[in-house]
Amino acid sequence: MTRIPAFAIAFFATTIFFTSADAQECNTARHSTQRANYIRHASFTHNADIVDTAVAAGDFTTLVAAVKAAGLVETLKGDGPFTVFAPTDAAFAKIPKETLQSLLLPENRDKLTKILTYHVVPGKVRAQDVTRLRHAKTVQGGNLQIRAMQGRVRINNANVVKTDIETSNGIIHVIDTVLMPR
Repeated sequence: MTRIPAFAIAFFATTIFFTSADAQECNTARHSTQRANYIRHASFTHNADIVDTAVAAGDFTTLVAAVKAAGLVETLKGDGPFTVFAPTDAAFAKIPKETLQSLLLPENRDKLTKILTYHVVPGKVRAQDVTRLRHAKTVQGGNLQIRAMQGRVRINNANVVKTDIETSNGIIHVIDTVLMPR
């Protein structure tokens, strides 16, 4: 049975550890609130799977809802390992509301599954590995373009905003834009 780790995307932001440099970058109240939320749920790191980590994080409700709608929960709770490029709720908010609601309908399950699995790469790919790659093959079958420059990493048109969130069955990298397969 083929595992579709597509929804690992939504789950990576749960167990975020902030370094002192990360903390200094949290200038706004919004970032301070997110930081407190991630730290509060840091105990889930390593012990919780991708899905549970995303649920606990609280900033991946849309991703979790999409994973459920696509029937990918059990897959993303599976052995893995998976690397998920997980879009936040703010990333999903960039998609027109009507389009997002349509994707969550049962008749569009296949399309939603393709989008979600496009966010998942088989195996554990840590940030230090990502910066050395130019492409990564997704579970969906497509390729992600990876660009690392000036201390920043982009996956297609998305910025990686947090890296290396360890879960019991993989790694989550948080991104600011939903990736769309071609």
